[in-house]
Amino acid sequence: DFSKIQSGMLVLDVRPFLLHDCIDRTLEIVQMKAEAKGLELVSWVSSAVPWVLSGDSGRLRQVLLNLLGNAIKFTPKGRVVLRCHPSPDHRRLLFEVQDTGIGLSEASIGRLFQPFVQADASMTRRFGGTGLGLVISRNLV
Repeated sequence: DFSKIQSGMLVLDVRPFLLHDCIDRTLEIVQMKAEAKGLELVSWVSSAVPWVLSGDSGRLRQVLLNLLGNAIKFTPKGRVVLRCHPSPDHRRLLFEVQDTGIGLSEASIGRLFQPFVQADASMTRRFGGTGLGLVISRNLV
């Protein structure tokens, strides 16, 4: 996906889909990891969000899996929450993932969206990963 995005060759599969189904299927995928760590996994969708959307549900699921996966990976205890609500101008949807995890320093936040970079080198050894998930997600959104 990263090379397709960089070359401008990524094609989106835009079609109508049910947002609640997309979110439910996404949560089902990460639920076992959350439960294995004793984490509470919660979702909330505003009643102002339409049930049927037009877009690439597979790519949306990919972005949500990345965000939720990171939240679960870096949260030793507590909860991970996915929220969805309209933007203030109601032209877009906003998805938020909140967790009770380890947090990030200001310096680490600046490196989050750089390819092949993680918050710090010890994270790679401790948690694994390539450092591409957030870069791909940012480019998909």
